[in-house]
Amino acid sequence: MKNSQRSKTPKKQAKTIVSAEHQERELQPGEKVQKVLARVGLGSRREMERWIEAGRVELDGKQAKLGDRVSAEQVIKVDGKPVEITAGEKVRCLLYHKPVGEVCSRKDPEGRRTVFDSLPALKSGRWIVIGRLDYNTSGLLLFTTDGELANSLMHPSSMIEREYLVRVMGNVSLDIINTLREGVMLDDGPARFTDVVDGGGEGINRWFYVVLMEGRNREVRRLWESQGLTVSRLKRVRYGNVFIPPKLKKGEWMELPNKDVEVLYGMAGMPPKGAQVLNPKEQEKLDRLSKKSGRKANRRMFEGDDKFVRRKKR
Repeated sequence: MKNSQRSKTPKKQAKTIVSAEHQERELQPGEKVQKVLARVGLGSRREMERWIEAGRVELDGKQAKLGDRVSAEQVIKVDGKPVEITAGEKVRCLLYHKPVGEVCSRKDPEGRRTVFDSLPALKSGRWIVIGRLDYNTSGLLLFTTDGELANSLMHPSSMIEREYLVRVMGNVSLDIINTLREGVMLDDGPARFTDVVDGGGEGINRWFYVVLMEGRNREVRRLWESQGLTVSRLKRVRYGNVFIPPKLKKGEWMELPNKDVEVLYGMAGMPPKGAQVLNPKEQEKLDRLSKKSGRKANRRMFEGDDKFVRRKKR
């Protein structure tokens, strides 16, 4: 993950990364059931907590409760199907260049495309999105099969920088920039950019690189709107120490190699799991699917193609 030359924003150093030769973790005695389910890749810890509250999880034939602890001898079932609790020791992580016009939920009541419809299928587990981008925002999205990693990277206490490239319509004065750095009060509490860097442009259309330390809903847009300005373009270009590669086109993804997966675990302050190794044939297939996804996204953008047939599960 190479640093982009265009960003002048100071970046935090990654936390110390545990050796990639760290041995695979076994189930620890007395771990909470939601933590175990997240670790094997069924979803984030918060999502697993919702599943437990909805009665979808059983522990030794009885409905599980939040806070129940699990031992290696016990049987966990989700929706009546047994879960292999020692699975998930190898992880997969993707970097996806989200185009405008996709939502970050798994299902959309309005039938719009979701980011999950563009991702490669998994033999086991499922993709978990790390953070979200709204429908009209493009840029860097990370996915993993490790729910614990996703939960740690999204937790407010992680204080991970999110950097965006934004085009603003209106007269942006130095006083406005200083105000946005110092902070304003939004409907859901105080908010501020930790940095604002001029990205060029003339007249009423100006580009800026801005940095947030959290991921509240539409926060970048709302901060500029609080100053009477309108955001006309918004793209996330960095998440912590991870930059979006210049060659990765909209709608394409890339599988992160082990060294980059280690960076993610370092950002989360967790001992790293080894990345699942794909054979050359599997990698070639993924590269081909990624390019195909990018071409489709490009056609939708320029042709206004709203036709969509959701991929059938195999």
